[in-house]
Amino acid sequence: MDRIHSTSLLFISLSSSFFFFFTIDGVTAGNSHELTGAHHPSIGLKKEKMSHLRFFFHDIVGGPNRTAVRVAGAPTTDKSPTLFGAVVMIDDPLTIGPSPKSKLVGRAQGLYASASQENLALLMAMNFAFMDGKYNGSSLSILGRNSVFSDVREMPVIGGSGLFRFARGYALAHTRKIDFKTGDAVVEYNVYVMHY
Repeated sequence: MDRIHSTSLLFISLSSSFFFFFTIDGVTAGNSHELTGAHHPSIGLKKEKMSHLRFFFHDIVGGPNRTAVRVAGAPTTDKSPTLFGAVVMIDDPLTIGPSPKSKLVGRAQGLYASASQENLALLMAMNFAFMDGKYNGSSLSILGRNSVFSDVREMPVIGGSGLFRFARGYALAHTRKIDFKTGDAVVEYNVYVMHY
């Protein structure tokens, strides 16, 4: 008797969850056409536009002022030619020019991890947090593959905050300088983003 009662409760619970998810999905899908390309001041959306941002990412892995720190790895990471499994937490400066002494416009905060056993390719999960000018207090979120030794790498912009709310687009990364002794690198980013 208890088994039948438990089975009935499980069926009712699953049925309710199934109905709830489809109801939410139906509401979202039913109203999506109302938001497409529209101007919605009631929720803080203005006319959609595209912005191009260019800045320089300074990844400092050596020395006393590190901005990238390895926080995890597998037992085999140090034996791997690609450091497969290494996870690095970053708080890298973003500057207006390639010199580390040029004006600071923000910080790249998040992590990258070595995700390939065959070539040096990183999983990048980071926010570009802007601290100057028009975009001060706003951020862009990047999640994608960075094949480090390719000349130009493309990664998706998957969202943002502040002036970049509902952002989407892509970031192009091009390494301008790398020190093979320390691992320090300067990477030029050109970001093309659609936002309101």
